[in-house]
Amino acid sequence: MVDHEPDGSPSATTSGGLGDAGLLGDLGILAVDHVGLAVPDLDAAIAFHTDVLGLVLVHREVNERQGVAEAMLAARGAPDGAAEVQLLAPLDASSTLTRFLERSGPGLQQLAYRVADLDAACAVLRSRGVRLLYTRPETGTRGSRINFVHPKDAGGVLVELVETSGPH
Repeated sequence: MVDHEPDGSPSATTSGGLGDAGLLGDLGILAVDHVGLAVPDLDAAIAFHTDVLGLVLVHREVNERQGVAEAMLAARGAPDGAAEVQLLAPLDASSTLTRFLERSGPGLQQLAYRVADLDAACAVLRSRGVRLLYTRPETGTRGSRINFVHPKDAGGVLVELVETSGPH
């Protein structure tokens, strides 16, 4: 429970675990970082999201280790740090994302939370018996550090934890 000051703002003395994280809660969640959408054709998905929905392409990269090509999009005029949309397309038939698309079709693939300290968040989750997909964090978009909560431990949702390498 978060205590509030008379003006309605969260109290600076609210405790939540993770050392002095306080308002961050015991996992140190700062914000929703992005939602990931699995798509079969990255260029077509970018065109739809930019030309039809009016989002802005802010970053594009290939992650060979994860077997995906990806694009990050934001609302026009969104402030730095605002939640983004991540479009993910498989690089080839061996990609885990290819299997996801075959099983589930295009659509929501993950929900990512930005955390203050990924190692601490992973330690808290493991202490609660939650399975993570990686033993150690991997490198994600824009050089971020990432790990995933196993979907079977998160009600069928692939939850990503992201410690950013800087502003986005």
